[in-house]
Amino acid sequence: HILEVLSLKDPIDIDPTLMTSISSEFAAVMDNETGRIVADKNGTERMYPASLTKMMTAIVTIENEPDLDKTVEITYDMIAGLYEENASVAGFETGDEPTVRDILYGMALPSGADACNAAAYDIAGSIDGFVDLMNQKAQELGMNSTHFTNTTGLHDDNHYTTAEDLAKLLRYCISNETFAEIFSTPYYTTTPLVSHPYGITMQSTVSKSESYYGIQIPGLIGGKTGFTYEAGKCLASWSQVDGHT
Repeated sequence: HILEVLSLKDPIDIDPTLMTSISSEFAAVMDNETGRIVADKNGTERMYPASLTKMMTAIVTIENEPDLDKTVEITYDMIAGLYEENASVAGFETGDEPTVRDILYGMALPSGADACNAAAYDIAGSIDGFVDLMNQKAQELGMNSTHFTNTTGLHDDNHYTTAEDLAKLLRYCISNETFAEIFSTPYYTTTPLVSHPYGITMQSTVSKSESYYGIQIPGLIGGKTGFTYEAGKCLASWSQVDGHT
């Protein structure tokens, strides 16, 4: 309904009462061209981002590792504890040597925590060092109500953001061609790996949710889902309706 209204009004002007009809506790709708928040529901209130965190993980990876064909060896430290924490994974195993492109798709499509940690060790030598880069980027983008403690979005009380800050992040991310392409791709198969000689075939959790729940979002281009019990079900997405993104 909100997107239908977007298509009817120019410049964008949304009746704020529309936001009361959505079930999400927090939401923000941003005009990509101007960066203006055109509608929100508790958009500046602190919330947990779950795997929407991986948008920041991905853009920091892209900006710090321009060679997408570089290979990264998966080590024990990159995947230790992830299964015990019930984290979603792309499926990389110790000894695999995926490319940086494989790793990016691994964090974007199946929301792989193994891919996030692989990127962190490759770029910063440690998860903590990479998280520092994430927080620096958040400050650069004016995400003043955001703080990260990990690369994945697994719950931590000190790992938080707001809907409006996530809108700022997504607007910045989709201005990057590599990010926009990866986060709008429904399927991807990695290069051959030791553990998977024919590669790992991945499906976007966004397209999977669309088909599973029978959801149709007008003009949907791409996005990222997330879930923890503390955060609930999360979605960051971008759509184009009547010339508006």
